[in-house]
Amino acid sequence: MHWLAPGAALLLAIAIIAIGTLYIVSPTSATRSFGLPLPGNSTEIAWWLRLKGVRDIASGLTVLAFMAWGAPFGVGLILFVEAIIPVGDMLLILAAKGSTKSAFGMHGLTAVLMILTAIPLMIGEA
Repeated sequence: MHWLAPGAALLLAIAIIAIGTLYIVSPTSATRSFGLPLPGNSTEIAWWLRLKGVRDIASGLTVLAFMAWGAPFGVGLILFVEAIIPVGDMLLILAAKGSTKSAFGMHGLTAVLMILTAIPLMIGEA
């Protein structure tokens, strides 16, 4: 079962890269599932949303880079630290009285998966 945590790390990295790519290609569509109302109709809004996409892609590539050239502990540590992102997203959505379903179901669940994947990698059981 030593493949489970590295496999989950790979899946998480690819998923965040895919989400980031969606934010670059179709920012308005990607934002609809985030859990907050769309920020407006201005043409400049799409460029602000694309910034999130670039950051998501960089986050996923960081995990992939450590998987390729680092130790499992490093991969776990990066996933553990990057879990701050979905936790922050969840808390901001809840504070803004956005979609609780998206806050817990997407962002909260992502954070839990990241942490549960990180722990075995950091303690050497992966």
